[in-house]
Amino acid sequence: MSERLLPGRGVLWWDQLSPELRAPLGETLTQDISVDIAIVGAGYTGLWTAYYLQRALPGARIAIIEANCAGYGASGRNGGWASALFPQDHEALIRTYGLQAAQRMAAAMNDSADEIGRVAREHAWDIDWAKGGTVVAARNQAQLAAFHARDDHLRSLGFAPDEQLLGARETAAIIGATRVVGGMRTPHCAAIQPAKLVRALAQHVVQCGADLYEGTPARSIEPGVVRTDRANVRARYVIRATEGYTAQIKGLRRRLLPFYSSMVATEPLPAQVWDTIGLTDRPTFADGRRLVIYGQRTADDRLAFGGRGAPYSFGSRIAPSIDNATSNATIYRRLQETLTDLFPILQGYRFTHAWSGTLGIARDWWACVDLDPVTGLGWAGGYVGDGVGTSNLAGRTLAALIAGNDDDITHLPWVGRESRSWEFEPLRWLATTAALRATEVADRREARTGRPSLPGRIVDALTGH
Repeated sequence: MSERLLPGRGVLWWDQLSPELRAPLGETLTQDISVDIAIVGAGYTGLWTAYYLQRALPGARIAIIEANCAGYGASGRNGGWASALFPQDHEALIRTYGLQAAQRMAAAMNDSADEIGRVAREHAWDIDWAKGGTVVAARNQAQLAAFHARDDHLRSLGFAPDEQLLGARETAAIIGATRVVGGMRTPHCAAIQPAKLVRALAQHVVQCGADLYEGTPARSIEPGVVRTDRANVRARYVIRATEGYTAQIKGLRRRLLPFYSSMVATEPLPAQVWDTIGLTDRPTFADGRRLVIYGQRTADDRLAFGGRGAPYSFGSRIAPSIDNATSNATIYRRLQETLTDLFPILQGYRFTHAWSGTLGIARDWWACVDLDPVTGLGWAGGYVGDGVGTSNLAGRTLAALIAGNDDDITHLPWVGRESRSWEFEPLRWLATTAALRATEVADRREARTGRPSLPGRIVDALTGH
């Protein structure tokens, strides 16, 4: 495998990897092969599926086909939140599947966050694990009112949220951000170093016998076969685990919308800065705006901070230089400004890294997982950026379905759900661009007035929240 397949030096998580974790793990596929299970995509979903299959079906022949290198996509670029967040919230689950199903899904997601840490400890993987929970600051009255309204509504439906509502002083004691008027906190999240996790996981499944073919893009996925440029992989089960890159596969352009999330990272910050910022136990953090932001205090005392806002590319194209800091300079500058607005003490400190990653969004904003027992085709994805924990649950679920297990995990409400395809262009570009702009308008208006806005209600309705 050539060095060109590795992410560029702008990605903090990859720059921190040891030579052992950066070492190539697979060769390019050059001849037809036959296996029991073929997995397309060597990110979290594909690798977790292989990991649990090796436990459920010892001796099964597994091949993993990856266009670049294991962890190249969102799995090696994300914000490092091993959280219990699911793309659709509890209210949507209750409305669609009922209270008990929503409670089972929440419990499964909570367990997934802990499962990642358990597996890492079992295998002595150093992934910078710190389970400090998540704190979400309300920085205007509209955000605070939304927190309380959501809490009241869920309780009225019989669902007890895990999030604890906080006052302004309680929130500020955790995160020293500007203009904090309140917040909420959940214990179900750990900060991790995501590239360390994905590369350690890839190493493990290869050492346990899976065949990994890197630099081998899948051109089509069909019942019983994965077709690549130079060879085919035949298998009883074929699993699609391509998330934001699904649109690059023949016949799947409208299945998941590829969308960018971008990140920046500071230099390591001195103790006096952290005295002001807080985040002592390394909780992950965000605020209540709709245009998502997310951050963590890294193990080496940087701030790694990201958010949405990059425009959708017409035709579901994915830029070849996704981590190019020059071409995305405006996006990265806005992230730096947002982080400095949160923590003005950062003025004068350097930002050393900037990068982007591609996530996948289903038409109805639902993640799903399924296996067709007749064709042998399986898939999981549509995490909308909440993929670290959700992909672990997806991997366990796919392994259980392939093994023929009939247990709680295979009856969760996201199993077997189908989202309709996105519209043809230019409709999906127009809709996505308009929704992004409406989100920005809603955040600005609510920050200015402190009251809920009409654009915000429209965006909530479009995303199912």
